[in-house]
Amino acid sequence: ETLMLLWSLIVSVYCMGGMIGCLCSGYLTAKFGKKKCLLCNNVLMIVAASIMGCSKISQSFEMILIGRFMCGFSAGLCVPLHHQYVGEISPRKLRGFANSTSSFFWSLGKAIGQISGQRELLGSQTLWPMLMASCGVPALVQLVALPFFPESPPYLLMHKGDQEGCKKAIRQLWGEGQHQAEIDDIMKEKATMKNTKILSVLELVKEPAFRWQLYTIVILTATLQLCGINAV
Repeated sequence: ETLMLLWSLIVSVYCMGGMIGCLCSGYLTAKFGKKKCLLCNNVLMIVAASIMGCSKISQSFEMILIGRFMCGFSAGLCVPLHHQYVGEISPRKLRGFANSTSSFFWSLGKAIGQISGQRELLGSQTLWPMLMASCGVPALVQLVALPFFPESPPYLLMHKGDQEGCKKAIRQLWGEGQHQAEIDDIMKEKATMKNTKILSVLELVKEPAFRWQLYTIVILTATLQLCGINAV
C-alpha cells in the first residue's frame, strides 16, 4: 500500500505542477517576456531532469517526486507560452501551420516516450534513470538555440512600447521588406486591449457571458479523462 501511494504521488504530482505552471504563465509572460520565460523554463526542465536522473544513485524517491513536480510546472508554463511565442514570431500566412506543429510534436514526443519506456529499451532496471532524465535533452537544445531568436515583436511593442525593437525583430524573423501592415495590426490590438479588462480565473468563473463556453470546455476536458486514453 505504501508503494502504491508513492507511485500514485509520483504520477499525479506532475499534473499538480502543471496546473500551477499554467496559472503562473500569464503573469510571468507579461512581466518578463516570452523569450526570457522560455529560457528560464528550459533551465528549470534541465534541473528537474538532473534531479530525477540522480535519484537512483542517491537512493531517494523524494528526488523523483521533486523532479516530477518541477517537470510538470515547466510543462504547464511552456504549453501556453510556446503557442503564443510561435504564433507571434511567424508570418501571418504561416501562423496557423506553425501553431499546428505544436500538437504534432507533443504527440510525437509522447509516442517516443512510450516506445523508449519499454523494458527492452530504457525501461529496464538499470537504465530507467536515463529515461527520466531524457526530458532534459530537448530543453538543452532549445536553451542553446533560443538566444539566436529575437523577443516576440507584439510583446516588444504592446508591453515595452519599443517600436524600433519591434521592427528590428520583425526584420530578423521575416527578412527585409514592408512590414508596416503587421505593425499596424499590433497597434490595433494594443488599442483594443486598453479597453478590455483582463479577467482573473475567479472573475471568469463568475462572468455570466462566458458561462456556456466554460461549461463546454469543462465537459470536454472531463470526458477526455474518461475516454480510455490514459489506459491506452
